[in-house]
Amino acid sequence: MFCLFMVVNLLSVHVRVTSPLSKKVVDGTKTRKTKTAHLLRIDDHDFTMRPAFAGPAVPVGVDVQVESLDSISEVDMDFTMTLYLRHYWKDERLAFPSSTNKSMTFDGRLVKKIWVPDVFFVHSKRSFIHDTTTDNIMLRVFPDGHVLYSLRVTVTAACNMDFSRFPLDSQTCTLELESYAYTDEDLMLYWKSGDESLSTDDRISLSQFLIQKFHTTSRLAFYSSTGWYNRLYINFTLRRHIFFFLLQTYFPATLMVMLSWVSFWIDRRAVPARVSLGITTVLTMSTIITGVNASMPRVSYIKAVDIYLWVSFVFVFLSVLEYAAVNYLTTVRDGKERKLREKTLPCTCGMSHARTMMLDGTYSEADVNSLAGYTRASMMAEDASEKQERMVVHLSLDNESTGTKKKGIRGFRIIQNTHAIDTYSRMIFPGAYILFNLIYWCVYC
Repeated sequence: MFCLFMVVNLLSVHVRVTSPLSKKVVDGTKTRKTKTAHLLRIDDHDFTMRPAFAGPAVPVGVDVQVESLDSISEVDMDFTMTLYLRHYWKDERLAFPSSTNKSMTFDGRLVKKIWVPDVFFVHSKRSFIHDTTTDNIMLRVFPDGHVLYSLRVTVTAACNMDFSRFPLDSQTCTLELESYAYTDEDLMLYWKSGDESLSTDDRISLSQFLIQKFHTTSRLAFYSSTGWYNRLYINFTLRRHIFFFLLQTYFPATLMVMLSWVSFWIDRRAVPARVSLGITTVLTMSTIITGVNASMPRVSYIKAVDIYLWVSFVFVFLSVLEYAAVNYLTTVRDGKERKLREKTLPCTCGMSHARTMMLDGTYSEADVNSLAGYTRASMMAEDASEKQERMVVHLSLDNESTGTKKKGIRGFRIIQNTHAIDTYSRMIFPGAYILFNLIYWCVYC
């Protein structure tokens, strides 16, 4: 029995060992793989040196994809741009064996262990690499040693702007890329695909500008202390939208000038009305000029908008001076007429209102109506019977038509209380301002 029991146990153990269900499945994730550093032989080389050190310059191709043009600042004279910056070069030290000829992709942690081009933005004020949720850096290595290095950057760079035609201007800004340490003898920086190396998003737009075109150029830059460097340029042209400034600046200024002309139709003796209107328009123009200059850099030359606003201000100011001249001349003339009447006219005591209304040099509507019943014959008879009063009433018959004479008076031409300067100003001021506008818009548009 004991022998039989031993035989059964041996057979059961043999079945468990040889059964397919009893075989242990190997976990591939737990197998020992070759480390990236070992595969790329990073520890075998000195990556503080550029590829092919002491040999020819290493070619580094560059292409850029502009993601957004965030802002343009006239006050600071700069722009902010977000872009994808990609570098292409070959480093044989990173070549690795591969049966499938597939590349390996890494994040920013490997970048610190190998050599990468030291490209920087010339004339940049601020720049940073995005780090949400991790550093936006990608490194792709191919089996033959070719490397693609891509990063997402936001940069704020200076832009030399010319505001002599503002706001009817176009601005051309440039983003410049250059190697910081390596001269053209060590590193040859170039656009990888010429003008096609720069691509933009069609949805890029700005509130005040129309983006006309992007293009690339390259040239050598010389520094007296270090030598020649390859420099790449991203050029873009912006044309300013004029409609905003028409609504906020040009239309209000034009309306203020037109409002100042209203004083030419106001009675010259209405001093408070004309003075308050002139001062209001002058102060409003000053506010418009101050508001425009507050949002602009303090440049030492005249801008196009300055010409328009200051000429408009001069027109408004001249309308105030025009009334000052009218008021002064009116006062002088009234004084002379008053003295002349005191010398030539006798006392008018006891005269009727119709015969004394000319003594003060003014007419009212009631005065005109009081003369409406007088005919030429009746007035001559009255003058003949009252010669001793020596009163002359200045009336003028409206006899322009050559038809038969009708009984009575067809009309009176009463001397109005309007100065000749006001009459001429009604035509000269609008005509001169219209001429100025024609010249201005023809020159700057």
